[in-house]
Amino acid sequence: MIGYKINEIFYSLQGEGVFTGVPAVFVRFSGCNRACDFCDTDFSASTPMTAEQIVAEIERYSAKHVVITGGEPALQVDAALVEAIKVTGHYVQIETNGSLPVPDNIDWVTCSPKALPWGIQRVDELKVVYQGQNVEEIAAYFSPRLQSLQPCSMQNVTETVAYVLAHPWWRLSLQTHKLINIP
Repeated sequence: MIGYKINEIFYSLQGEGVFTGVPAVFVRFSGCNRACDFCDTDFSASTPMTAEQIVAEIERYSAKHVVITGGEPALQVDAALVEAIKVTGHYVQIETNGSLPVPDNIDWVTCSPKALPWGIQRVDELKVVYQGQNVEEIAAYFSPRLQSLQPCSMQNVTETVAYVLAHPWWRLSLQTHKLINIP
């Protein structure tokens, strides 16, 4: 059965959040249930793949960290795919907008919430694209283990840094991959 619409699978360094700099295999799913004006991903194209095909592609690379991303991966990812990846010895992180629940067997959940409603139950790392909104209210809703603010398309770095300095329970997250020009 061809059950997953994959935009691309590639090998790079994690460029954002707590795992910045970690070599990782990225599995980018096609499709999203949000339409963010600052989105940097063209996820309209897709290749249908089975779990076995996805795992085979992941296995081409030496990294043991896998980042499931999108679009919005929670539209498609399920516990069976996560398990198929994990039985090969991989650590599985997901990057989600928080609108939908994610499988319980994912190792690390990074949530970058965009708009209500939010349907996710567990957030390990909250990464908010800062645009002056009430981030304390967002953090209180999710109760994450870690929380970061990220400038919106690097346009409001000064404002974001000032907020983090005034509220030291936040961390600054930059899109390092864009700064050093890697995928």
